[in-house]
Amino acid sequence: MIKLGKRQDLKIKRFASVGAYLNDDEDKGDDVLLPNSQVPEGAQVGDEVNVMIYRDSKDRIIATTNQSLAEVGEIKKLMVISSSKIGYFMDWGLEKDLFLPFSETVGAVEKFKSYLVALYIDKSDRIAATMKIKDYLSTDSPYKENDKAEGTIYSINRDIGAFVAIDNKYDGLIQKKNLYGIYEMGDEIEVRINMVHEDGKLDLSLRERGHLQMDEDAEVILKAMKASGGFLPLNDSSPPHEIKKTLKMSKSGFKRAVGKLYKEGIIQITSKGINLKK
Repeated sequence: MIKLGKRQDLKIKRFASVGAYLNDDEDKGDDVLLPNSQVPEGAQVGDEVNVMIYRDSKDRIIATTNQSLAEVGEIKKLMVISSSKIGYFMDWGLEKDLFLPFSETVGAVEKFKSYLVALYIDKSDRIAATMKIKDYLSTDSPYKENDKAEGTIYSINRDIGAFVAIDNKYDGLIQKKNLYGIYEMGDEIEVRINMVHEDGKLDLSLRERGHLQMDEDAEVILKAMKASGGFLPLNDSSPPHEIKKTLKMSKSGFKRAVGKLYKEGIIQITSKGINLKK
């Protein structure tokens, strides 16, 4: 069966001027086109080809040998690259960008920033993304109390805490009382497992990691400043993608580390950026 939004092995059933038509041995429905530019050299009828099935710019179901960054049912961190009147578009590695409807966003969304999303088939039989990933997360994790893990913050409720996708698979929560510092959706963090609840959900803490990460980020900033003659044109007003491009860290991590360096009297903060004190 040809599955939209999935990578799968299909057989070449016939050739045409535009490419090869594929299907499997059981599907009696329409064959799917693999354009000429994607057909492996020397391919013959009956050969098996590993392809991704999606809709092209004309909304036709089509096959590609290109590797997508995600498939339907998966949770991945993808970058927003443009917007429209009805939503955003994300880069998922294929020619046609992935649609993220306004109705499927959580919080503010910025261009050139990456967000954790799940891929699904919408009511119009199109592949789309959603930031509302809670129902896609599993509670059957292998973690135990005091284990360390990595995750991505996918939602923040100021009254409850930060919701975290551990390994981008399992559901966890950093309760408000354990949430220290400034964090944003999309931040990748290290946590400690405080408790595994009966329903499998994970109670998390980042207290141990917070100070370590702040120290590491501060070292990265200092090294970059010294390499740039003691000045970086970055501050609280800088867009997240500029900070990410320059320092390979999130804006929240940058702000925490800059605050530490400022309190220690190592740097000065100006409207143009940050300077090393002499």
